[in-house]
Amino acid sequence: MNPSTRLAHTVIDGLVDAGVREVVLAPGSRNAPLSFAVLAAERAGDLRLHTRIDERTAGFLALGLGKVGARAAVVCTSGTAVANLHPAVLEAAHAGIPLVVVTADRPAGVRGTGASQTTDQVGIFGAMAPCHDVAAAPDEAPDGAPVGSDGSLVDVPALLADAPGPVHLNVQLDLPLLPDPAEVAAVARRGGGPGRPRWQSGPTGTATSATSRGHECHLGPGKRTVVVAGDDAGPPARNLAEKANWPLLAEPTAGCRTGDNALRAYRLLLDGPLGQRVERVVVAGHPTLSRPVARLLDREDVEVVSLRHPGIWAERPFAVSGEYDTAHVEGADDPAWLDEWRTADRALARRVDALVAAEPELTPYDVAAAVSAAVPPGGLLFVGASSPLRDLDLMARAYPVGERRKVLANRGVAGIDGTVSSAVGAALGRPHGTRNLVLLGDVTFLHDVTALVVGPDEPRPDLTLVVVNDDGGSIFSMLEQGAPEYADAYERLFGTPHGVDLAALCASTRTPHWRVESRAELEHALASPNGGIEVVEARVRRDNRRELDERIRTLALG
Repeated sequence: MNPSTRLAHTVIDGLVDAGVREVVLAPGSRNAPLSFAVLAAERAGDLRLHTRIDERTAGFLALGLGKVGARAAVVCTSGTAVANLHPAVLEAAHAGIPLVVVTADRPAGVRGTGASQTTDQVGIFGAMAPCHDVAAAPDEAPDGAPVGSDGSLVDVPALLADAPGPVHLNVQLDLPLLPDPAEVAAVARRGGGPGRPRWQSGPTGTATSATSRGHECHLGPGKRTVVVAGDDAGPPARNLAEKANWPLLAEPTAGCRTGDNALRAYRLLLDGPLGQRVERVVVAGHPTLSRPVARLLDREDVEVVSLRHPGIWAERPFAVSGEYDTAHVEGADDPAWLDEWRTADRALARRVDALVAAEPELTPYDVAAAVSAAVPPGGLLFVGASSPLRDLDLMARAYPVGERRKVLANRGVAGIDGTVSSAVGAALGRPHGTRNLVLLGDVTFLHDVTALVVGPDEPRPDLTLVVVNDDGGSIFSMLEQGAPEYADAYERLFGTPHGVDLAALCASTRTPHWRVESRAELEHALASPNGGIEVVEARVRRDNRRELDERIRTLALG
């Protein structure tokens, strides 16, 4: 076996021993040894292979697998291919999602020489992913173990054990890059890799995020308190709110927008009289959706107690009285405070529903409400990071506790890129789910349209993508640049109409497509999934979005 083939098999075997069961591969020449090694591992039943032609799509597919607990790796060739993984690496780092990035590289001896498809890949992701630059060991090394830049043997599973985020393995591969054809045929007959070594020190289970353990916060009653649950806060935030009789202000992807304490219209209430009376906030997860929540957390007259959250930057962007691993409440508060919030929330939600229902045409809020209602117990909903997630935040009713619906979004750095790929990965990594849906905008969809390019032999999930198409970027209309005084420049700089025929685009990848323009059509499409990956295009207006949102905000004043 030539040195590059042996090194590749050793690296991939190390991934398997570290608990990696999903590998996403983008094809290339320099990573050919790794590609053959991954195929051998799949044929041995050690992992599942997913091949994609676009490295950015591949990276986000692996990220989506990781978001539902699957241990995933992405493998690519050298050069710009590596740079295209950067967005997914950033998201994984900031969200605290374990992800193994395996990049092929030229031998160290040709670095800095202008060799074809060669750049400086060592440390390319900076602090976001620790980089381990490995090469083939000398012939006398045991089992072809890789060596690091200092010449010492590298234990791949040990590098990946309990990694709280992405880890970068940069693998130097020299010619010849292809195994002997007889070896490939032998692997095919055997159904596995050649003489696969097993690490003595490596774990065999799925790696888990390492969380620093500190002290518990003991919170007494008496202060008017709310619990803010951002992305990935989890059930402990709900349990705390329920034990203490506190309102739960949970974003859709908090993992705890369930039960009787979870409020729906909280962001409209925060700027009103109830919000002004808040004295203490317990914040969990990564809250990023709402400016009213941001203003609440920045108030000098409010005590903020922070529960630690995953991600490479754990420090909060607002002042906190303390950082804790867990919080414990010493007695429940008078339920009158919670009842005030519940009463106001229910009344305001009814007014919002009535306003939306009175609109003569389909609105983004209709779409968010319909998609949220279509998620069955055990279902998955992946949401684009722009307007649809905020629309869902206002329209989604709290689900009953224990029905195991999962709502996800890429909120580590809250980019729109890679949303479709991440959703495909999440659906593939959650085979026990009852149904998989995606809610996203048209720009987000177009940004990741290569996710629809899936080869005929590749695993593909049942996944319904609901694309809210208003021909451009409506989220900016609700920000300062959407004000009338900027109207002359708005469309060119922010509205960015594209005029893309989504039906024709879907047809080019043989993706089933429905176009709906009414609530009844949307509900019918959601009730009749075709199976496989399909697109439901919901056409809505953009020219009235700012005015519609202003009318909704005024409801909180009445």
